[in-house]
Amino acid sequence: MIRKGPTFLGIYMRKKQLGFSLIELLIVVAIILIIAAIAIPNYLNARMAANESSAVQSMRTIQSALTAYSSTYAGIGFPAQLVHLGPGAASPCVSSTTQACLIDSVLASGIKAGYVLTYVQDASSAPSVGYTLNADPSLRGSSGHRSFYSDQPGVIRFNTTAVASITDPTI
Repeated sequence: MIRKGPTFLGIYMRKKQLGFSLIELLIVVAIILIIAAIAIPNYLNARMAANESSAVQSMRTIQSALTAYSSTYAGIGFPAQLVHLGPGAASPCVSSTTQACLIDSVLASGIKAGYVLTYVQDASSAPSVGYTLNADPSLRGSSGHRSFYSDQPGVIRFNTTAVASITDPTI
């Protein structure tokens, strides 16, 4: 006996699937969310580590510029402000006591890579023979974990919970 027409199995075998089912789409979205939940914290930690490295390097650059400034302008010693190490408004930069042309304008502004750089001249003597330099995350836990400190010997120190000082451990 031969049946005419499609069998039950034949109907489903010939039916074409036109797209993804809702379940399939939900599974793909869930997998993407799981991957993102793993990757995003790693990305943020890597970004903070890069910001911290940039802050330490910025401090070293500023320390070198401070040493050069105090050698060049021995009668003044260390500059009164961080901006005095930069290029100032003149173009091309002409070196003077208020625009030494030793660092770029971004670094001279005191804000770089999620860190705020704070320079304070020790004005207790003339010429100035000391300074303090701090680099603190603009938003602790987001732009960086550690704060950094340095002074005229050039040793960089860090603190993970507060503003760093001379009593903190070295890096």
